[in-house]
Amino acid sequence: MPTPPKIHPSWLEVLRDEFEQEYFAQLKRFLQEEKRNHVVYPPGPLIFNAFDLTPFDKVRVVVVGQDPYHGQGQAHGLSFSVPDGVPPPPSLVNIFKEQERDLGISPRRGGNLEGWARQGVFLINATLTVRAEQAASHQGRGWERFTDRVIEALAQGREGLVFMLWGRSAQNKAAMAKGRGHLVLEAPHPSPLSAHRGFLGCGHFSKANEFLRQRGQPPIDWGA
Repeated sequence: MPTPPKIHPSWLEVLRDEFEQEYFAQLKRFLQEEKRNHVVYPPGPLIFNAFDLTPFDKVRVVVVGQDPYHGQGQAHGLSFSVPDGVPPPPSLVNIFKEQERDLGISPRRGGNLEGWARQGVFLINATLTVRAEQAASHQGRGWERFTDRVIEALAQGREGLVFMLWGRSAQNKAAMAKGRGHLVLEAPHPSPLSAHRGFLGCGHFSKANEFLRQRGQPPIDWGA
């Protein structure tokens, strides 16, 4: 039986069968080969960082991005987030701009979103790894199938979640996210190439908080 990756027990229980699939074994072999010949982000121990910081039963909001940042020191396993001390990339700058417009939150100097993750904001990309300096280089290798299953598990196993799907890769998962009282919000990717097409002005942060309040839950502190 294949050895599953190190991941939070709540997620291992939900995804154990997925780790035993042949496609996932092929994905592991691909990543091993990639690491022999290239630099891969994020570092291995952080690939499932989002799962470890936000256990399955604690998820309240799901933010789906495309793939990890491909610059040195940027990716740490949370979509759109960067570690402390790393300047916010352009997409994250636009996220903060929309927060300021939507909620009046002043843009932060740092781009570490672990404060969101610990409140139940599950920050996942459609693809969980990338080759250094080559955007989208690990697409089509199996991660999309895996993250499809992650979204399905949340949509079917939980009730009343908010799904924020930003960009085409994320919006491909919209059908999987519907049902069981979920709120599905879609917008263009916050990248400077597309943010002006509807991400800026989408109001997703206030819509998410209003939905949570209606369900008797505390809102997310998006400034955390």
